[in-house]
Amino acid sequence: MSARALMAEPFTRRSAVRDDIQPFRVEIPQADLDHLHDRLAHARWPAELPGVGWTRGVPLGHLKELAGHWRTQYDWRAQEARLNQYPQFTTEIDGQRIHFLHVRSDRPDARPLLITHGYPSSVAEFLHLIEPLVDPDEGPAFHVVAPSLPGYAFSTPLSGTGWSMGRTARAWAELMARLGYQRYGVHGGDVGAGVSGLVAGLDGEHVVGVHVVTDPFTAANVATFMPGIADRLDAGDPVDKLILSRMHAFQQDGSGYLAIQNTRPQTIGYGLADSPLLQLAWIAEKVHEWTDLPVDRDQLLTTVSLYWFTGSGASAAHTLYEQAHSADWGAPPAMPQGFAVFGADETVRRLVPAPAGAHWSEFECGRHFPAMEAPALLAADLRAFFGPLR
Repeated sequence: MSARALMAEPFTRRSAVRDDIQPFRVEIPQADLDHLHDRLAHARWPAELPGVGWTRGVPLGHLKELAGHWRTQYDWRAQEARLNQYPQFTTEIDGQRIHFLHVRSDRPDARPLLITHGYPSSVAEFLHLIEPLVDPDEGPAFHVVAPSLPGYAFSTPLSGTGWSMGRTARAWAELMARLGYQRYGVHGGDVGAGVSGLVAGLDGEHVVGVHVVTDPFTAANVATFMPGIADRLDAGDPVDKLILSRMHAFQQDGSGYLAIQNTRPQTIGYGLADSPLLQLAWIAEKVHEWTDLPVDRDQLLTTVSLYWFTGSGASAAHTLYEQAHSADWGAPPAMPQGFAVFGADETVRRLVPAPAGAHWSEFECGRHFPAMEAPALLAADLRAFFGPLR
């Protein structure tokens, strides 16, 4: 069944089917680790032109240093054990294997919260966010459900075509039904923000509120795909001029990774599946460009390792292709909405269609990956938004 046909059908909530859910542990074979180290040790490196810095991609010295750390100092087994500290499960929804963390709070008043990562990311993005949500020093606590997007990490292999954000949103609503949650909140950033909004729109009877994160550059990047935005902006206005310049910069210099995956995911997939250097550079470039606070290097390499060990660089690219060719955006959310803007400036208010009365927070620091850059700020904002909601 196509994603479009699936989205056209009314969403019917199933009763909880806990037998469909199986415990899961991350256990990468030692042979896979040895193979990775061997490939990194015998990598072929391209030449680099002098003086180009980051203008043509990841500098040679930066990637050599990062790859060397990945091979000789990064401890996958320690990170694997860290992931396995959290209860993990798999289930099959709409023919697709779905992996998720389900971390329940000991607090009797805790409420369920579904959090969704974006691209190029994984559930490892939330390693510093989960504890402040599950066991906070103050404020409301949450039972955290954090799925891996279809085609990402252990939500692989991708079962077929059609896995756009709309189809994923239906799978997420079904997942929360299987877990028996009657009322829950949703949160996400990047692709996860789109999925969260779609979950809220189609499962409004059970979603208490939707909270998303963004930043000025992400907002401008997204605006390049929204028809008519540029025509409504006034180049003579200083704020609009800044927005237009960022939109132009993304179109001309920052969107190559997306253009390739939106059009030829299979072709780039061969390199992402076969070369650990390409997979490392593909993600490290975006983390460098889309952050303004230091990101823990081992946390970054855990996400890169998840892509590498599962071969999900290629399947994640296919889901980006699906969304680029999808027209399924669902119904707008009708419940409370919250927005947290990191690295905020005055441009975001003009680009994000926040309804009147929406929760709106602005933070000076952080950008595209606040769960990694500023997890304490994000956790506090989630508590502030969802605290009054029932």
